[in-house]
Amino acid sequence: MVSDVYTALDLSAFCNAGAEILGGDLNPPIGDQFFHGLPFRIGNGRNAYLAFDQNRTSVTIPIDATAYSVIVAHRLVNSQLMAGAPVGEHVANYVFRLADGTAHTVPIRERFEIGDRGNWGQLPFLARPDQKNGLQDRWSGPWSSAGFRQTEVTQGVPRAYYLWTWRNPSPDEAIESFEIIPTGSARFLVAAITLGLTIEEPFARDGAVPLRIDLKNAEHHKDATAQSLEVSVDRGVAGYVYQLPERVAADYLTDPFAGWGEPQNASSSPAYVDVAATPSATVAIKLGDDTVESVRWSDIQDNTSLETDNVRLEIVEDGRNWIETVVLDDATGEPVPCRVHFRSPDGVPYQPHGHHNHVNSNNDTWHVDVGGDLRLGQITYAYIDGRCQGWLPRGEVLVDVARGFEYEPLRQRVAIEPGQRRLELRLRRWTNMNERRWFSGDTHVHFLSSQGSLREAQAEDLNVVNLLQSQWGSLFTNTEEFTGAPLASRDGRTLVWANQENRQHVLGHMILLGLQQPVYPWCSDGPSEAELGGTLETTLSAWADACHAQGGTVILPHFPNPNGEPATLVATGRVDAVEMIVHAAYNHLEYYRYLNAGYRLPLVGGTDKMSSSVAVGQYRTYVYIPPDEEFSYGSWCRNLKLGRTFLSGGPLVELSVEGAQIGDTVSLPPGGGTVEVMATAQSVLPVHTLQIVMNGDVVAQVDDVRGNRTLTLRTSLHVDAHSWLCARVSGPNYEPIAHHDTWSRGVFAHTSPIYVACGGDWAMADTDGLQYMLTLVGGSLEYIRHLSPQWPSAKVTHHHGEPDHQAFLERPFREAQDALRARLGISTKL
Repeated sequence: MVSDVYTALDLSAFCNAGAEILGGDLNPPIGDQFFHGLPFRIGNGRNAYLAFDQNRTSVTIPIDATAYSVIVAHRLVNSQLMAGAPVGEHVANYVFRLADGTAHTVPIRERFEIGDRGNWGQLPFLARPDQKNGLQDRWSGPWSSAGFRQTEVTQGVPRAYYLWTWRNPSPDEAIESFEIIPTGSARFLVAAITLGLTIEEPFARDGAVPLRIDLKNAEHHKDATAQSLEVSVDRGVAGYVYQLPERVAADYLTDPFAGWGEPQNASSSPAYVDVAATPSATVAIKLGDDTVESVRWSDIQDNTSLETDNVRLEIVEDGRNWIETVVLDDATGEPVPCRVHFRSPDGVPYQPHGHHNHVNSNNDTWHVDVGGDLRLGQITYAYIDGRCQGWLPRGEVLVDVARGFEYEPLRQRVAIEPGQRRLELRLRRWTNMNERRWFSGDTHVHFLSSQGSLREAQAEDLNVVNLLQSQWGSLFTNTEEFTGAPLASRDGRTLVWANQENRQHVLGHMILLGLQQPVYPWCSDGPSEAELGGTLETTLSAWADACHAQGGTVILPHFPNPNGEPATLVATGRVDAVEMIVHAAYNHLEYYRYLNAGYRLPLVGGTDKMSSSVAVGQYRTYVYIPPDEEFSYGSWCRNLKLGRTFLSGGPLVELSVEGAQIGDTVSLPPGGGTVEVMATAQSVLPVHTLQIVMNGDVVAQVDDVRGNRTLTLRTSLHVDAHSWLCARVSGPNYEPIAHHDTWSRGVFAHTSPIYVACGGDWAMADTDGLQYMLTLVGGSLEYIRHLSPQWPSAKVTHHHGEPDHQAFLERPFREAQDALRARLGISTKL
C-alpha cells in the first residue's frame, strides 16, 4: 500500500504466526488497514505477524529507501505487567542501519515503546493505540449511552496494536535495514511497518484550531440543514460542525438585545469546526453522504485560508492565551456574579474552562443539560462568581456579560495581546430595586441543584428561587434537594427553597411554596405526569389544603393550563396567586376574566425552566416588601399574597392610582369619580408600548415606535363602578418582541391590579365569567366521574384515609359549585 507520502512494507516473507496467537476471543484487524489515516499492510491467515519469544532470534528486514520516519505496528502478547511485573521491562532492540554505515539502536520497553492491548490505564508512554480519538454519535444512540454521550468524545484505544515512530536523524540518508533483536524476556509481535516519506510528524500533535467554512454553491447552501454538514480528517481529528452567526461583528455589538442572546443561524453556513491534523492530512467537507470538497490541510495552513469553487476555508485563530477574567461591580470594585460569553469576531465561542462552548452539542436536551450554562439562541453563557479562567484568542475578542435586568449588559470589543494573562471587565448597576424595596424571585424552576440555583440566581441578580421537585412518569426530580427550609447565600440576599410542583394532566398543575414536609403524591392519574397505569389519587384542592396547613403559598403555574381545576381553586379561595409565563392573548383573557368575576388574584412570573435554554429569572416576580419588614422568604411570600407584585421579562414597571400602589385598594364614593394614574416602564431591553388596562380594556397607552429604554404615562380616568387597573408593557402595540429562550417568549411586564371600590368593599361579579367558571367545575366533575382511572374501592386504602374516595375527589368541586351558584343567585339544591 502506497499513499503520496506514506508507504506500507510487505512483511509476508518474514511472518511466522497467525491471528490465533492473540487468542480466539479477539478479532484483530489484518490485511490492508488504515490507522490514523496511515496505510499498513498486515498479513493474512497463518502469515499475519512476526512473532517473537525466547526461542526466536533476530530478524533483519531490508528497506533500502529514504524515509523521514518509520512507524511500527506492534504489541506484547500476554504481558505480565498487570500481574505486578516491573514497568520498563526490556523487550527488544530495534536497530536501524543507514546507507552511511551508521546504526541506531532503540531499546523497546514494556509500557514505553510497546504495550499489551488488555491493560486499561496502562497505555504506553511513547506509542499510540491503533485507533484514534473520535466523536460520539451526535444525533442518535442507545439509551444506555445517554450519559456517556454527554462527553461528546471517545478516547482512542488499541483494537490490536500500538504504533511507535522512529524518526530518522539523517533523513537524506537511505535506511538500508531494520533489525529486530528480542531479549527473550517477553512475547511480542510486529504486525506492520510503514515508512513516512515526508518531513512531518506522522501523528497530529498540534492543538485543534477553528476552521471557518463558507459554502459557496447556492444549491448546497439551500439543501444544507443544521444536521447535515460534517468534516472528516484522515490524519488528525475534527470536532462537530457548529453554525456561526449570520451577522457581522458590528451588527452584533449594536444589537439592543445585548446580554440576552441572538438569533440562531439555522442553516449550515457559515460554520466552524475544530481541526488538528498533520500537514499531509485530507480534510473532507461533507453534506450528508456527499463530499462537497476535499483539500490538503497544508494548503490551508500555508496561507491560513483556501478557496475553491465550492467552499471557502479559513483558520480563524492566530494564537491564544490562558486568561483569568475578573468582572467587577463598577460601584463597589468587587467581583460580581454574572454570566459571560466570549467569542472571536467570526463568532467562534471561547467559554471559560469548566463550561461549554455548546451545551450538549446544541441539541435540545431537556432535563440533562441544566446547570452552569445558558444558551439563548446562538449564544452560550457561563455562570461565574465574578472570576473565571480559560483560553481566549489573541487579537480582537467580543465579550457579552449580563446580570439580570438591573445591570447594564456589557457587549464590547477587547484586545488580547501576546503574553497577557488577565482581563478586567466592569458591570454597572443602573437601578437597584432592592433599595426601592422590590425583591425578585422565580416561582418556577426545575432540575437545577440547590447550589446551582444559588449560583445562577446570584448571577442573575435574583433574590428568590423556588426549585420544584416533581414527577414525569418514572422520572422523579430534585428528590434529594428537599430540606423543608431555604438555603441562603452568605450575604443573605439570595434564597433557594426546594418546593414542589404537583401535577395532573387534565385538572391542572400547582406550585406549593414554603413546604416543610412533602405533599404526596407529587403527581396523579398517569402520563405525562404520573406513572403509566396510574390512577387519580387526589385533587389540586387537597394539595392546596395540605400546603396551607403548613403555612405555605399556593400558585397556579402557567395559568390557566391545564385548565380543569383552576376555576374550582379560585372559587373556593385556595389559590394565592397565578403565574403568567407567556405573552399571549389567551393567557391575558383568562386572567382578566377571573378579575372581572370579582376574585383578587395576584400575578407572578416564573420561567418553568427545564433546560439550559431558559435563564433563571428570565421571567420573574418582583414583590414589594415594606420598609418595616426585613427581607426573608416569609416576607416575600406574605407580600406576594397581598398582591404587591409585578411580573417581568425585562421591563421594570411602576403603577399608582391616586397615590395607591400595586395591590392596594382605592376607595371612591358611590357613583365613583376621577382618578389620577401614573405608570413608568424602564428596561435594559427596548420596549415600545406602555398600557393601562381597566377591567380588561386598554384605557390609556403611550408608544415609541423605535423602542426605548423608558416609557412614562400619566392620565386621568373616570371610574363609576368597582374596577381594577393594571399596567403592562411590551413591543409595538403590545405585540411581543421575542426573547431568544427556547420558547421565544415575549419581552413584557404586567402588574397585579390596583383595585378601585366605589362605595363599600370592592366587589365585582361578571356573570359570564362566573358561568364560565361553573362550566369548568362541572367539566372537571364529569372527568372525575367518567374518565379518570381509579382503583376498585374494595382493593385499596388511600393516602387520605377516607372510606369514600369518590366523595373525597368530588368534595372541592361541589364546594365550588355551591359558591359559584350562590354568587350567580342560582339555587344550590341539586
